[in-house]
Amino acid sequence: MEIYGLGLVAFSMFLGSFIGRIVGQLVGIGGDIGGVGFAMLFMILYTNFLDKKGKPIAEKTGKGILLLSSLYIPIVVAMSSIQNMATAFEQGAVAIVAGVLATLGGLLLVPVMSKLGGSKEE
Repeated sequence: MEIYGLGLVAFSMFLGSFIGRIVGQLVGIGGDIGGVGFAMLFMILYTNFLDKKGKPIAEKTGKGILLLSSLYIPIVVAMSSIQNMATAFEQGAVAIVAGVLATLGGLLLVPVMSKLGGSKEE
């Protein structure tokens, strides 16, 4: 059932957030450091564990995970981009110039990467 996939993601997120807060306290920051990353790592480890046992995730459970990931990832990216922009404006021109240069560098590398990764048939 799809609800099992949603529950699996929720449990992974809960565990990842818990560990992220512990890491944040160890580093001396009051927030969550890497909670989403830990949650993703737990999901990967769990699915690999099931595959090795010969019990892959059921199709409907996978659909529940896919549903939440389809909704969750764009929201997290949008929220983090807003936070980064707010922080950049507070820090001044250096942070803004660094962000603009990194973006332009990435855009200029797109043609180079597409030529490097092109197929042999072309």
